[in-house]
Amino acid sequence: MSALTAGRTAAYRTEDIQVLEGLEPVRKRPAMYIGGVDAKGLHHLAWEILDNAVDEYINGYADHITVTLHKSGQAITIFDNGRGIPVDMHPKHKKTGLELVLTVLHAGGKFGESESGYIHSGGLHGVGASVVNALSKRLVATVRRDGFEYRQEYAKGTPLAKIEKVGPFRGHGTGIYFEPDDTIFKTVRFDPDTLRARLEDTSFVHSGLRITFKNEVTGETLELANPGGLPAFLGRLVLDGQKPPVTEASFSAVRETGDKIEVALQWTESTEETYRSYANGIRTPQGGTHENGLKSALRKAVQSYIDTHDDVKKQSKGLKITADDIREGIVAVLSVFLRDPMFQSQTKDRLTNTEMEGSVDNFVRPALEAWLNNNKTAADSIVGRIVIAARMREASRAAKEEVKRKAPGSKRLSLPGKLADCKSTDRDETELFIVEGDSAGGSAKQGRNNSTQAVLPLRGKILNCEGLPASKALTNQEIADLVTAIGTGIGDKFNYGGLRYGKIILLMDADADGCHITTLMLAFLFRHMPDLIRHGHVYIGRPPLYRVNVGKDIHWVQDDQGKEELVEKLTKANRKFEVTRFKGLGEMDAKDLAATTLDRRTRTLLKVSTDGAALETDRTFADLLGKDAKPRYDFIMAKADQAVDEDLDV
Repeated sequence: MSALTAGRTAAYRTEDIQVLEGLEPVRKRPAMYIGGVDAKGLHHLAWEILDNAVDEYINGYADHITVTLHKSGQAITIFDNGRGIPVDMHPKHKKTGLELVLTVLHAGGKFGESESGYIHSGGLHGVGASVVNALSKRLVATVRRDGFEYRQEYAKGTPLAKIEKVGPFRGHGTGIYFEPDDTIFKTVRFDPDTLRARLEDTSFVHSGLRITFKNEVTGETLELANPGGLPAFLGRLVLDGQKPPVTEASFSAVRETGDKIEVALQWTESTEETYRSYANGIRTPQGGTHENGLKSALRKAVQSYIDTHDDVKKQSKGLKITADDIREGIVAVLSVFLRDPMFQSQTKDRLTNTEMEGSVDNFVRPALEAWLNNNKTAADSIVGRIVIAARMREASRAAKEEVKRKAPGSKRLSLPGKLADCKSTDRDETELFIVEGDSAGGSAKQGRNNSTQAVLPLRGKILNCEGLPASKALTNQEIADLVTAIGTGIGDKFNYGGLRYGKIILLMDADADGCHITTLMLAFLFRHMPDLIRHGHVYIGRPPLYRVNVGKDIHWVQDDQGKEELVEKLTKANRKFEVTRFKGLGEMDAKDLAATTLDRRTRTLLKVSTDGAALETDRTFADLLGKDAKPRYDFIMAKADQAVDEDLDV
């Protein structure tokens, strides 16, 4: 008997196969449809209903959307003045159009090619409204059309009664009220700031749309209408990013024929490149083919301008200008509308239509090239900024490396004494675990695979590096040891070629102090070693917060919700159990630490990325860790009523 089959005697029969029907798959595996059951997944419910309302605007049937966050903070109503979901009986399925949309996956008016359907749509899968219904403990749909108002109530995706004809009504539109199911989500409290930011973005991308945001928690009502469109949106992003523009002139262009393409961009003094891309009005934080086309157009247009102007060409003589040099500091907003958008997943984070790369490139490149030639003063300033970026990059590469990857037998590199290095010198397979304290460091050193895993323990909370120059940060011994171990140097002396490990993993305790240290570490890396994040080398380890012993079995649980769910399950099964909450990683022995956080087969890692939101990340770190305490005070006062006892680590 093989090792794979040893100890397994249960047969695999046809009756073991389960078929999930109706909306059961959504409630069973919500992450497939909304990405997760955390705060991001919760707000995705609102985006699904909002996108449906926006689709009515895109196709010319609505011009006003009202979003109401109710007083509890745990329920939302989204109302549009569009046509209203049909309420008559479907001839084939023998259900009303409303019930089909809200209870059947892949049902909607966005699949066919009838004149009454949708030309451009974000909600193309026909699952958004039904997913929201499935994951809501209560949902009430109101439809106004054909001179009447109709109403139907649902619970966890199931209609509680037939559709009710409330009475005559002169208006038209659809309203969806929903309360997320608190047995599924970790939190069911919506964040007003997150809602407002999304609605503001929507009002810029759809410059003729009027949005009303009613926040009943605070009693505030906000009217959002931004006829300035993407150029105005770009101006706000540059201002919020607090990085001065290279030139006050910005580029914008619109193609109305065929698939609509609209773009606005400006170069700034930032070392980051920032993109806000949208497809049929839906934010695509992970970019996609349309964003790739924009990046290609940027490179080609600028390079063409340099090549056709001798005075400009002299500035860059002897320099090899790369695409990264050209795009450094760019802030761009891109919006495309296409008939059949294809996304990477139901959460629509990335556009995958292959034809859009060429469409955007072919439109933006000549338009941007013409703009550069017609605005030579601005164009020369932009090229000057690009040349500086190229010179700094080449100077960094040419400079003598302060830290080199240790080679077998080499004594030139003086590594920190606390570092337990690995044997392998292959960067792609090696990992550096940065752990909190010598106790956790000891367990990690014993439990690691010393061939490919290195461990560097830190002493308590590192220096807050927000607003500090690199020279000041390096005076802190913990920071200096960290930089030496990583091998790249920092700031303008950063040398990507010196990177000694493929993964830099922050492994801190799962309590409030551990989260604080992780935040300090991320701020340091974002400010002084951003290329590590940009190239996907930084990760956060997720150690367990609880151990639950059930007889001889051990269950590892990462958070309070998971613990509560397991305890409830064990209690119902009349199982005896013992719960242990870890105060820190140092309490775990090497074997347990290896099984839960070090072993590549069983651990959970979170990859650190700005998702194209470098400006927002910049502002977040400034607010959380900057010298000005007012943003933190305002945040605490605004969120104080949302804190509950289990959130506080005292």
